[in-house]
Amino acid sequence: MATQLWAIATVLFGTVIGSFGALYFKIGSETISLDIKKLIKNYKLILGFLFYGISSIFFIIALTGGELSVLYPLCAASYIWVCFLSMKFLNEKMNKLKWLGIITIIIGITFIGIGG
Repeated sequence: MATQLWAIATVLFGTVIGSFGALYFKIGSETISLDIKKLIKNYKLILGFLFYGISSIFFIIALTGGELSVLYPLCAASYIWVCFLSMKFLNEKMNKLKWLGIITIIIGITFIGIGG
């Protein structure tokens, strides 16, 4: 089965949503507690789970239109989105080595897309 373009786009869109899950996990972890009542009320942590769940649904849908060996490596795009989100919302800094890593991920995703 050849991987269809819509499946690739769906996975990439899902990685953006999943990246918000990571962001909300980070924000929610700042007030995490082992107390069940506090955990249930930690809406930021719950939002993280929700975003990850939604991104998984997009991934499952995309699998109907392509090969796992092509689509799964595209999930690495989430690392790129997380870097941008953490810079914008968490004021984290990027250095040259991190930018080199992002460029490497983009090159790798491109090779996989071309090979698929």
